[in-house]
Amino acid sequence: MRRLGVCSFVILTVLSTGCGSSTTSTPQNVPTSAPTFAIADPLIQPAPHVEGAPIVAARTTHFRVFEAPGSTDRVRRLSSENDWGQRLWLPVIKERVVARDSWFLVRLAERPNGSTGWVRAEDVATGAVQDRIVVRLRRHTLTRYDDGKAVERYKVAIGNPSTPTTPGRFFVWARVGYEDTNGPYGNFALGLSGFSNVITDWPGGGRMAIHGTSDPSLAGANVSHGCIRVFNPLMKTLIDVPIGATVVILR
Repeated sequence: MRRLGVCSFVILTVLSTGCGSSTTSTPQNVPTSAPTFAIADPLIQPAPHVEGAPIVAARTTHFRVFEAPGSTDRVRRLSSENDWGQRLWLPVIKERVVARDSWFLVRLAERPNGSTGWVRAEDVATGAVQDRIVVRLRRHTLTRYDDGKAVERYKVAIGNPSTPTTPGRFFVWARVGYEDTNGPYGNFALGLSGFSNVITDWPGGGRMAIHGTSDPSLAGANVSHGCIRVFNPLMKTLIDVPIGATVVILR
């Protein structure tokens, strides 16, 4: 268990919307392939817990997603990996049994925000996560919870009025480290399942992220294109947050 520390250097930003200052008109160094890493083992996915918030991963190369439990119509195939080849774990909202078969309603990492679908229990592996991140936009704070207890709290910067950070309930979709810690994403990024409500035409479709920054001076400011920026030394405390962990962004 980590000791709770209150800092004033964290910032909120977005992974594939080119999270820079509010004056940047085009994305810079948008991550399109696996980078090299300067921090220790950032892509090692922590093993799922036995207890905690339930998550599921596909047993094959794709999730088979249905509109309703027990349905055999309108099935979709969604990749079981993200753009970096990392195995996706989707949060479970609820379980239902239909004709003796178990089904899970899961959150999906696609537009529109809040998209869900049903998967067969027999098609997925199950696990659990104890980590949760809560961002409060008006307070400019990011709090990490472990097994329901707050263990980290930082002051953050969020989107500017023209490209605000999107509130909602999301989850960690990717974990990406960067060798150039002075770049637009700092030392590390937690890509999120949610998207900007304003930016749609950048690579990645405007997907949001919590990521590092080498500039500690913007804490508490509204300066990004919607992302959450975190001062690099503090971002290191978040590199073990697993894929599938819930991220709640509150107004």
